[in-house]
Amino acid sequence: MTEALIDTPSALPASLGPEIMPSEGVAIETSGRRVRLKWHRLKRTASDVVFTPQRLKEGMALGAAMEVDLRRHADHSFVCLHDATLERETTGAGPVIDAGLRTLRGLALRSDEGAPTSEGLILLEDLAELARHGGAARGLIQLDLKENDAMIDDLVVANFRRTLASVSHRFILSGGDWRAVCRLADSVPGLSRGFDPCDDDTLDRLRKPEDFRAFASDALHAAPEAEMIYLEYPIILAAEEQGVDLIAPFHDAGKAVDAWTLNPHHPRAAESLWRLVALNVDQITTDEPDMLQALFAASASK
Repeated sequence: MTEALIDTPSALPASLGPEIMPSEGVAIETSGRRVRLKWHRLKRTASDVVFTPQRLKEGMALGAAMEVDLRRHADHSFVCLHDATLERETTGAGPVIDAGLRTLRGLALRSDEGAPTSEGLILLEDLAELARHGGAARGLIQLDLKENDAMIDDLVVANFRRTLASVSHRFILSGGDWRAVCRLADSVPGLSRGFDPCDDDTLDRLRKPEDFRAFASDALHAAPEAEMIYLEYPIILAAEEQGVDLIAPFHDAGKAVDAWTLNPHHPRAAESLWRLVALNVDQITTDEPDMLQALFAASASK
């Protein structure tokens, strides 16, 4: 496990102390332990436009963990978008895979409410250039691959390797299709990799303690080289309610665990946040890292 992914030992004191140290939306620090707060879709506040260079620069300067989604485009590389089509997130239309560089460079991002903005799209090459020009040593960008292996051809692999070869230490490549993740990551020496074993119906299928244990075992078997495991946070909490520590088997295998995606407006958010910290998660994904940090500090002072 690399230092870039886990900053402190995962062992948590038996009693969480009240000492909270500010870290500008980057981490929760309590009783000598540090839990990173990952900026989901490069958001620092709920009102942010997703995937903007300004937030990436801020995060790099602060040493934050950040996430961008990757979709393949027509010119055999990637653009930072979540959807397979352009309509919801951009001023364009049609499948992302059919859009080339010229088209993508001419589009603007939309706000969450659908309004066009002045923000252009970030391509993988832009990410590499921004990462190349510095920031704090701990800054880490998660490339969340939204494509399956069928979308990855030899030219995509070659472009990916060329783009990230000199800045691989700034990135971790993750996804749910482990074959696709490995095909790309294997081409870039030093690139960390992560695995997300959660599907839309995963929580519905996990009903008994043995189901949660089997889920963890299957994930470890599916992605033995993963350094980070990404788990939907309600699954972690549901396992605890069944008497199962879902984090422990991954830590025992030398892997860090990210819990996604917890925001302050979620029901019982403060309680969920404290439970996740107590369960030894290494990182929490959120759209509002500053507010989540403040929520933890406020609940600690009560």
